[in-house]
Amino acid sequence: MAMYESEHTKFIREWLEKHPEELVEQKNGRALWWDKVPQDPDSQRRTIEASVPAKSYYYDAN
Repeated sequence: MAMYESEHTKFIREWLEKHPEELVEQKNGRALWWDKVPQDPDSQRRTIEASVPAKSYYYDAN
């Protein structure tokens, strides 16, 4: 039994085959927003230590 593939998925696959330069652009965009340089362990430790635990009931004023 063949797996279902939507028309949108087929379109994107075909479009990327015709425009391979867009894969480079996609990677650049992903790097801009998501693939950040990892922080050093000391910076990560300070971030964890500085975090404040959330209250059990967010809207409680006390």
